[in-house]
Amino acid sequence: MNISELLARNARKYPEREAIVNGAERVTYRTFDQDVNTLAYGLRELGISQGDKVVLFMPNTKEFLYTYIAVMRLGAVIVPVNAKLTGTELDYILGHSDAKAVFVHEHLFPVIKALALPARMVSVKTGAAVEGWISFEALLSVPVSEEFICQMKEDDEATILYTSGTTGKPKGVVFTYRNILTAATMMCIEMTMNPESRILHMMPLSHSAPLHLFFVSGLYVGAAHILAPVFTPELLLDLASREKITHFFGAPVAYLFTAKHPRIAEYDLSSAKYWVYGGAPLGTKEVQVVQQAFQTENLVCVYGLTEAGPNGTLLKAEEHAHKAGSIGRRAALNCELRIVDADGKDVAGDEVGEIVLRGEGTMKGYYKDEELTADTIRGGWLYTGDMARFDEDGYIWVVDRKKDIIISGGVNIFPKEIEDVLSAHPAIAEVAVVGVPHPEWGETVKAFIVPATEMVDIEMECKRFLKGKLADYKIPKLYETIAQLPRNATGKIIKTTLREAKTQEATG
Repeated sequence: MNISELLARNARKYPEREAIVNGAERVTYRTFDQDVNTLAYGLRELGISQGDKVVLFMPNTKEFLYTYIAVMRLGAVIVPVNAKLTGTELDYILGHSDAKAVFVHEHLFPVIKALALPARMVSVKTGAAVEGWISFEALLSVPVSEEFICQMKEDDEATILYTSGTTGKPKGVVFTYRNILTAATMMCIEMTMNPESRILHMMPLSHSAPLHLFFVSGLYVGAAHILAPVFTPELLLDLASREKITHFFGAPVAYLFTAKHPRIAEYDLSSAKYWVYGGAPLGTKEVQVVQQAFQTENLVCVYGLTEAGPNGTLLKAEEHAHKAGSIGRRAALNCELRIVDADGKDVAGDEVGEIVLRGEGTMKGYYKDEELTADTIRGGWLYTGDMARFDEDGYIWVVDRKKDIIISGGVNIFPKEIEDVLSAHPAIAEVAVVGVPHPEWGETVKAFIVPATEMVDIEMECKRFLKGKLADYKIPKLYETIAQLPRNATGKIIKTTLREAKTQEATG
């Protein structure tokens, strides 16, 4: 089985079923498959063949989905990249991936047109053709009657997804068809998808969770895909209500922003069976805010990382009442989970250790980096870098990222624990905690605060608020007010930028 065949099969089974809602345009499975077939032939005529890398630089549009599957139908390897990347970031991926071709949406064309692309590279854009660039629409305009049969097997390479790169250059994560279909199967079963499902895609399809867990899973069962090229609370509410969506995946911030919409109560969101979030847990207070605003009990948390498919764990809707903030107590379908110490042995009790995952959804490896692959996958287990513990009921709580742990005076301090407490302060909008150099202790704790309202003395107020909630050695010694936290294209906080920021000398 391969992903191209999923589409071809649905075109035979459900020819008139709605496959894509793209603005005012509605595409059936028959048309979806026919257009992909035409595009695949066009790409072959341009010299794209099995194993070639094709970079896909588009937002969530019909053209993204067409290109994604047409490249696979050829047996080439698709490389979707975030539509928010800068020209410099895109240029790095084009070179590192050994791209033979690039597809770009006309709205993003200004980002790429200034780059010095190799003459050998096949360059395709939506909209009108320009010098050196082929028109996407022209490729679709040549009628093709013969079916293009994809010959790829489950262990063949299908795609490369580039990680967000908060600590350096992004890494290319290679997936086989088996990896992707394993993760998609998990989501189909865990979130009960079927041909009547209607999935809203607002998070970038260039990322593993929206792409593998929600698009490919929906394609597996013949669901409808409602596309939105950008996220806004207004658009989320409008599409969810108007299109009667059943499934949505978003980052926690998407739910929290939408929950503040002044007219959210006017929208009928009752069709949604699964409001899924991932990337970070939601705390009890945040869960209550979202549940009340969305008038739902159907919140589900998923945990995983790109390299795992993503696959990992899930916190079911009914578990949020007593375990919000946890990532659940079992691995999801097709996955195993352990928490291990530095020697790879299972931790005891509520001891903190590293989450390791195993399953057929795990990546084949990092592109052109065998050493890092061997360091990340050991004995069949994927070492996530996430430090966590089990509670007395067997639920898993992520403590922090391994690379973010602060070691002060030989004692481990977990920034996330401090951030979680400070985030509850009504005058704090956002907070990030990092370790900065200290002449005696090695590192000391510093908090970067984005205020929600003015605080006269931020240091005094934060220390007062933390007193009694955290041990004294965990309470930050340094504080800095900041207008906004530095984030990468996926919205993750770049703590390396904060660590490198010039800070006052710490002696306390």
